[in-house]
Amino acid sequence: MTDGTLECIRDGAILRLTLNRPERRNSLSHSMTDSLVTELTAAAYDDSLRTVCIDAAGADFCSGADWVATNDAGRRPRPGDLGRRIPHTANRVIELIATIQLPVVCVVRGWAVGLGCNLALAADFTLAADTATFWEPFVDRGFSPDSGATWLLTRLVGVARARRMLLLGEKVDGATAANWGLIHQAVDSDGLQDAAENLLGRLASGPTVALGLAKRAIAYGQHATLGQSMAQEQARVADSITSFFGQFEALGADYHMGVITTDVTNPLYSGNL
Repeated sequence: MTDGTLECIRDGAILRLTLNRPERRNSLSHSMTDSLVTELTAAAYDDSLRTVCIDAAGADFCSGADWVATNDAGRRPRPGDLGRRIPHTANRVIELIATIQLPVVCVVRGWAVGLGCNLALAADFTLAADTATFWEPFVDRGFSPDSGATWLLTRLVGVARARRMLLLGEKVDGATAANWGLIHQAVDSDGLQDAAENLLGRLASGPTVALGLAKRAIAYGQHATLGQSMAQEQARVADSITSFFGQFEALGADYHMGVITTDVTNPLYSGNL
């Protein structure tokens, strides 16, 4: 059994990360999870990037963390290994996807299970085949949820549906997931890649800094009051616009494009606000 790999390709302004362990339904080995942390951390401060795409080789997206390999004979970890590792591995991947100031797109075929499901739910936009399956198997395996499942599901689909997935182990197909608002869009499997590329192209040509600040504001608003959210929005505007009247020339090219080309259907953003 191989540990699998995370394939990383810089495609212009798009960082493409592909889980490549199809013989194990792309279950995440320690090395794959560590690679996700490394690549997403680097992407967070790479000004040449404008969006991130996470997909997988083969028929399935990700069957979760590879607990079998973790407990193989001769590789059994010390007691407490799980508690020591999760904050820096699985949890860190979810945090990076949710907080990196670049839009993250996940493309899901087949099964998205456990950590794999939560990885997709943490993305800004998840597109799935209508036949894909999202499953939180924790109760069926006799342990409580991890990697952000309780936080993500309750915010995306509410407490009642979160209970159905987390306490009853209900499996949700791609079409239902889109109908619930669990994911961005479900499409026929034959059209999935085209739909993903269209979205990636739109995001990669958008105002990158403004998108990142909006993403940050949306996340903040999930736990803030209306007044706090508006104050945070104001602070983010100040980050990108130092003075509307006095320092227009000092503003970024994307701000110029958005303001002075209001009659243009598709302004050409550079990625610098």
